[in-house]
Amino acid sequence: MIRVLGTMSGTSLDGVDAAIVDTDGVSIQGFGESAYRPYTAAERDTIRAAFGKWPGEAGVQAAAEVVESAHCELMSGFSDVELVGFHGQTLAHDPHGRGTHQCGDGAVLAEVLDVPVIWDFRSTDVRLGGQGAPLAPFFHFACAKWIGAEEPLVFLNLGGVGNLTWVDPSFARPEDIGACLAFDTGPANAPINDLLLARLGRAQDEGGALAASGRVDQGIVAGFLASPYFSRMPPKSLDRNDFAALAKAVAPLSDADAAATLTAAAAAAVGRGAEHFPKAPSGVLVGGGGRHNATLMAAVQSHFTCPVLPVEAVDLDGDMLEAQAFAYLAARVLNGLPTSCPSTTGVSAAVGGGQVSRPGTYRPTARA
Repeated sequence: MIRVLGTMSGTSLDGVDAAIVDTDGVSIQGFGESAYRPYTAAERDTIRAAFGKWPGEAGVQAAAEVVESAHCELMSGFSDVELVGFHGQTLAHDPHGRGTHQCGDGAVLAEVLDVPVIWDFRSTDVRLGGQGAPLAPFFHFACAKWIGAEEPLVFLNLGGVGNLTWVDPSFARPEDIGACLAFDTGPANAPINDLLLARLGRAQDEGGALAASGRVDQGIVAGFLASPYFSRMPPKSLDRNDFAALAKAVAPLSDADAAATLTAAAAAAVGRGAEHFPKAPSGVLVGGGGRHNATLMAAVQSHFTCPVLPVEAVDLDGDMLEAQAFAYLAARVLNGLPTSCPSTTGVSAAVGGGQVSRPGTYRPTARA
């Protein structure tokens, strides 16, 4: 077992999460301390200006420098770290086209932190025909084992984009056929946050209060659900802006009605995802910022007969689950274990991803 520090900076752009996991990349021995570093408004603007862009395009290096600086500032507060899993900040994701782009250079972090850094987790999967996302499923499988689950269950992440993992902990390994099924459900917090920021200058719909006061436009939700994406068999993944038409559709609505409609659409997307489960789950465990949105959680529950609960109900940390996932995946990469498989990303076979950067190897001229 080694002490691994994982990080996550999601598409909702709230900030950077960092968390310790004691693991060998197979089982979880325990969870250590965690910390959060919010982005400033200026940092958020810099990163947001680079959304949809690829290496070398205007604004990308500025965004990368913000991401690297924020991560180094947060991560330098941890001690006795043996390995780092650095996800970076997703700017663009086009697995059937240009690939996937997470800005931030792990070699920079390795130099500053003086510890090996595993990064660029998604590119290998995409190169081999996978979606490159979601990558947390193998960690979710380990969590199911850690909490002692015996029946199939679902881990649902309500971040900027929603994604879920259906896991059957009766299997020995996550890459075993039938052990995991994972895919992006649809937009989650991102369009809600964008709406609140643009109209009210607020980062989010705190607790779902605005949505609760509004009326859902069922016609817009029905039109949204008519997208071919929802009937496509998983695994499948999305970019943050793949459903831009949804934001345009709610533009004529009042603030409250628009928030209510976007919230209902996010929950309905999860409900449609349940149609693909091999077997009904015993429960749905929710991580990500969306679990704090009571209106969104109630809407998701309306699509299930089993309990829909925040992951804290099983003593996991919903704020840090994705950061912990990349700590766990970093240990898998270090030990030569796969990080994705056909049923999680659609890659042709179980594969490992991630670059390894060690202190003393950074060369500024190699920077994208």
